[in-house]
Amino acid sequence: MNMTTKNHIYKRYLSEYLKADRKRKGEILDHICDVVGVHRKAAISKFKALQFSDGSELSKRGRKAYYTPDVTLALKTIWEAASGICGELLHGLIEEYVTILKRDNMWYESEETTEKLLEMSEATVKRRVGKFLKDKNLRRGLSSTKPSHLKEIIPIFTGHWKDKPPGHGQIDTVVHCGGSLLGNMAYSVNYTDVATLWVSFAAQWNKGQQATMDSLKRIRGKIPFRVLGMHPDTGSEFINWFLKDWCDEEKIEFTRSRLYHSNDNAYVEQKNGHVIRRFLEYDRIDAREAVEVMNELYDKLELYLNHFVSSKKCIEKVRIGSKYKKKYDKAKTPYKRVLEHKDIDPVIKARLIKEHETLNPLILKREVDKLIEGVLEIQKYHGNHTLKKQ
Repeated sequence: MNMTTKNHIYKRYLSEYLKADRKRKGEILDHICDVVGVHRKAAISKFKALQFSDGSELSKRGRKAYYTPDVTLALKTIWEAASGICGELLHGLIEEYVTILKRDNMWYESEETTEKLLEMSEATVKRRVGKFLKDKNLRRGLSSTKPSHLKEIIPIFTGHWKDKPPGHGQIDTVVHCGGSLLGNMAYSVNYTDVATLWVSFAAQWNKGQQATMDSLKRIRGKIPFRVLGMHPDTGSEFINWFLKDWCDEEKIEFTRSRLYHSNDNAYVEQKNGHVIRRFLEYDRIDAREAVEVMNELYDKLELYLNHFVSSKKCIEKVRIGSKYKKKYDKAKTPYKRVLEHKDIDPVIKARLIKEHETLNPLILKREVDKLIEGVLEIQKYHGNHTLKKQ
């Protein structure tokens, strides 16, 4: 990035920076440091120098860039509010995010910048978001799944999932063990509806059968449509008479995947990594007090993910030689998928639309981040720190 471009970025934010309060100045400086690649003190000094300069600037040669740095910064604001998803998923959400942020007086960009941002093609968004993305976290978690000896009582189901209406979901547990499965710790139960990709979560202490059933009852109460089926792996927390009897009483179809075939639960396995591990990572959580805050976190996280984070769904898989070619549908949020699905009651859709009109993705994201900090703070002061990584 040449000096003229850097000066343009500083001058774009100079007037707002000089009038802003301390919090907004910090946000502007963070953006400047990310894009220009300078130290925070250097950015402060530059703003101070520009404040007392005559505003002269060297002319820039060559074709004038259409998507100037201020547009890139505006895109980065949307990208951060969407939790850093890829450009393909982000492109279809930009207009809605801008509309909501304008409604709540949280959009600080000029009309020109906003118009250019909304004109961006998917390819341009992908290229620019690609520069924002950091190296992927290559950490791997431990598995606490052990096959139940009673697995024969639950029928196996391997597909086709596309024939299942909304309400049929895959379930799984995620252990927050860090590097050791010794002792007591928190677990998360993950429900992913296959037809709409609607997600719901619950936290619990260890993975006893009663605790797991209580988590599933909590999840069932939060899902806007009726739960018709649950499909876990072969873990003993799911494959037992206790849970089967409850499903039979509630007229919930109960099936399971094959032993050692994680792809049978591909929808929920994907969410384990893309959601729970992404937000709570792989740290150990063995402070019992953290479970309540985790459930508060999941209540906010569900609103954020279901209403404002889009995803793609595999609609076709063709084998060509030794490889598979997959075809995906258009990226949509679970909220949009629910509204478009013919099998969901219009009353439920109307209730969701009313709820959606009151939500703001940036506010939800900040609330989620604050609750994550709360979970980590509780773990810091109340966790068992004697267990070391194996």
